[in-house]
Amino acid sequence: MIKIKSFHIAIISLLINIAYSIYNIALGTITHSWWFVTIGVYYSVLSLMRFTVLSIRKRGVKKTLKNFTGIMLMLTAIPLAGMVILTSFKDRGVVHHEIVMITIALYTFIKITLATINFVNAGKKHSVTISTLNHISFADAAVSISALQRSMLVSFGDMPESDIRIFNIVVGSVVCVVVFLLGLGLLGIHTKQKPTK
Repeated sequence: MIKIKSFHIAIISLLINIAYSIYNIALGTITHSWWFVTIGVYYSVLSLMRFTVLSIRKRGVKKTLKNFTGIMLMLTAIPLAGMVILTSFKDRGVVHHEIVMITIALYTFIKITLATINFVNAGKKHSVTISTLNHISFADAAVSISALQRSMLVSFGDMPESDIRIFNIVVGSVVCVVVFLLGLGLLGIHTKQKPTK
């Protein structure tokens, strides 16, 4: 059985991130939704972080970059929290066609799968690069779940607006906490970089 390399998964995730960030920014601009614009910008920041991590080769710089990535994840959780509160009262979500919803659900499933495979493949490899990419992947997947949940509630079913607001606040808040903890976790990780990495 051919093992999927974490590096290859990171490249695939980067390409998907870039495409999805453009999609969300465009969708947010067309529908005048600050939620989608913010999510698009968030994915753009993750793409930049992932690209930077993949580009750096020097060991000392990698450790510094790991800490910087952790701080960036913690900081991005703050505007995300603000947007969760703001959009819960002013932007309940956009109703999508079934095909669009299937696309969003497929994207979310892919991100969760890739993040999990990346984590499993990391195994006992104490690599600064791999641990950093893992945290970025899970931060990506967490926000994808929030975006999917938000869209599904308004696209399917007749749930009262008050219930939709509660779900958006609860799930959005949990995601913000998860992203913050992922960033905090990077600051607390001390990994050994192998000479061949």
